[in-house]
Amino acid sequence: MQIVKDTVVALDVHLSDVHGNLIQESAEAVQYLHGGYDGIFPLVEQALQGRQPGEKIEVRLEPEDAFGEYDADLVRLAERAQFPEELQVGMQFEQEDESGDEQCIYTVTDVAQDKVVLDGNHPLAGMALLFACTVVAVRAATAGEIERGYADDDSAGPLITVVQ
Repeated sequence: MQIVKDTVVALDVHLSDVHGNLIQESAEAVQYLHGGYDGIFPLVEQALQGRQPGEKIEVRLEPEDAFGEYDADLVRLAERAQFPEELQVGMQFEQEDESGDEQCIYTVTDVAQDKVVLDGNHPLAGMALLFACTVVAVRAATAGEIERGYADDDSAGPLITVVQ
């Protein structure tokens, strides 16, 4: 079966930087609903259109095609007293953005005596990436998956989630 709109696609994924340094590799096939449902990067979805199980693709994703450019405005300073005692670099917290309009996930990047540096950028923001994958399986999506806009049939494998 070919990959077309309203099919569920299972992929073995290998994500690296443009120098070939591995960032992430799927331990088992991940899946998404194909056809503009925002379950995978649009350029990858374009490259997969019409492909079949066993085929491989590699797509170079510039920052704007992946996790966006690094935004220095998403780095903020907070009072140390607002955080738990066992605070460490790398911990993540959900907080309102500077405008108060939406919740953002901030990563602790530095802890000083009474201040904490928080970064709201995705860890891969500003990076060009190589997305390589092999199509493992393709199946017709269920009516429920199409209605919800994502693949969720546990018997078909895990769902891919792209954080942006």
